[in-house]
Amino acid sequence: MPIAARLRAPAARFWSLPVALRVALGVAFLAGFSLALRTQAIHARYWIDEGLSVGISSHPFLDIPGLLRQDGSPPLYYLLLSVWMDLFGNGEARTHALSVGLAVLCVPAAFLAARAMFGMRAGWIAALLAALNPFLTYYAQETRMYALVALLSTIVAGTFVLAFVHRRRAWLPVFALALVLVMYSHNWGLFLAVGTGAALLVLLAGDPDRRSLLRDAALAYGAVALAYAPWLPSLVFQARHTGAPWSEAPTTKEALAAMTSLLGGAATATAVALAAGSGIAGLLVAPRLRGPKSRAALALLTMGVVALALAWTLSQISPAWAMRYLAVLLGPLLLLAAAGLARAGTLGLVVVALITVIWANPRTHALHTKSNAHAATTYVRDLLAPGDMVVAIHPEQGPLMHLYMPQGLRWANAMGPVADPRVMDWRDALDRLKDAKPTPTADALVRSLRPRQRLLLVEPIIRSANWSAPWTSWVRRRSGQWQRVLDRNPHLARLLAAPHLNGRAPKGVRLVLYERA
Repeated sequence: MPIAARLRAPAARFWSLPVALRVALGVAFLAGFSLALRTQAIHARYWIDEGLSVGISSHPFLDIPGLLRQDGSPPLYYLLLSVWMDLFGNGEARTHALSVGLAVLCVPAAFLAARAMFGMRAGWIAALLAALNPFLTYYAQETRMYALVALLSTIVAGTFVLAFVHRRRAWLPVFALALVLVMYSHNWGLFLAVGTGAALLVLLAGDPDRRSLLRDAALAYGAVALAYAPWLPSLVFQARHTGAPWSEAPTTKEALAAMTSLLGGAATATAVALAAGSGIAGLLVAPRLRGPKSRAALALLTMGVVALALAWTLSQISPAWAMRYLAVLLGPLLLLAAAGLARAGTLGLVVVALITVIWANPRTHALHTKSNAHAATTYVRDLLAPGDMVVAIHPEQGPLMHLYMPQGLRWANAMGPVADPRVMDWRDALDRLKDAKPTPTADALVRSLRPRQRLLLVEPIIRSANWSAPWTSWVRRRSGQWQRVLDRNPHLARLLAAPHLNGRAPKGVRLVLYERA
């Protein structure tokens, strides 16, 4: 039988299936491709932030919200990870699998939201973008909350339009639940909440039934406020005592670069912006489309722009900026891009084909080289015994090193002894780091060692300009000081300096082992 005939037969059977089944199979195929794409680095070793996630979530479930007063994050992801680890364990692949699953769920979520707002073509484009997006692929294989935030932001954006543009009131509780969950997942969820409020104000201007819209908004946002109120005291405490001393105020250029990273880099971001931008412009100005599609596009655009502008502005006052935090904008961005590309005709399809080819070939090297912590510990873990001490000069490296070190060790950092090495205590950490003078702090730790006990110094490998923020600049200073203090201590003898393993790792460590005379 000719090859063409062999291909036509299964194709004909597929097209004979009910539409709903064909759609389900198509979405399942994209989700399966997403799963394959996002498990290529699932066994990658942890880096600093993942060590914090696992350390916090390894505590008893009910202790986690109170424990996070030391960290600065809301509790939802850590609670979810705690349950996940109780069920499946805490190895790298096991905890990464949670993020993979959340990222794969973005595919059906994006499809359903875009189809409901902009039609079937937009739905398929949104599903494809969600399945291949490099930003999501990267954070799908990291034990952090960003895949969860991306999923929830997609649901927030979609249900907002269904509830307040399409006026389908059954979606109000879903919107309220998704919004409060994203606020409990990451503090930047608050910026998205403000963005949805701004979008609501824009919708009010053109709605003939403003009273009904305001009533629905009062119900939804009132429920969100009530559900989030119990966390407010912790949020206020965190804002006063933790913050983000490791961050610097972003420039406009950095904000633009961060946004392009959501679309896989400058080249693909430019292509999507040009093609989708033309489509969105058509949606916003074409008289025959001044209806639900136009209002949906305007709402998505407003919530994204306002959330980004608020995050950037507040970070000028109190820096708390990181590219990964933009996961909260990924849902609205992908849905808006899908709407524009679907509207852009042939140009849109060409750009979709182009980014499919580029995005389907992920660069997983960066995922494997985030930290050399695990590799470095292989040099020293057999040289340490219970009662020996590990001192992390970069304090937030402590929880990560604790995951890869033997049990029974004592722990400290540049600020002194650490009672719980699974947690980084960020409360007034910058002031405490400044106050902890290296010589008296180190001498007290050395005096606590018995003869022949060992002290492992964990120093950060510093090679970039990212060490210029208040916190990191002091860590850089303390690192050099501690090295000199311990080398000159007459009671210590240096046994080993582990080499700079995995030199391309951006968050590497160097280990120096001493023994008490």
